[in-house]
Amino acid sequence: MSAKKDMRRPDLIVPYLDPPKSKDEADVTSTMSSTLPMVAIFTRNKLVGWTAVIFSLQSWLAETPEQKKTATTPGYFSVGMAVMACLVAYMPMFLPPPPGRAGAGTGTGAPPPAPPS
Repeated sequence: MSAKKDMRRPDLIVPYLDPPKSKDEADVTSTMSSTLPMVAIFTRNKLVGWTAVIFSLQSWLAETPEQKKTATTPGYFSVGMAVMACLVAYMPMFLPPPPGRAGAGTGTGAPPPAPPS
């Protein structure tokens, strides 16, 4: 009962074509290269700063001509922001805070009790 003959018809074969890329496809690496420097500046985290440098360099070097046309900021701008984030993270090492304010609170504690009258 098993047929040894190939039942597929060669005239019905349809070749595979890649689907067209959409114009508004989100680029995750460029998003990461623009948000990671801000996170590194706000948290002053050195690891996040160096990660921002790596992501921004990768997104700048992998930029296509189409991305260059549609990008709001150039690739070297994100690299500059990432380098600046690293500088901000290392700034306390070179410009230490004043000695009197190193462990000072923000003054949000409870007020002292009123003296009895």
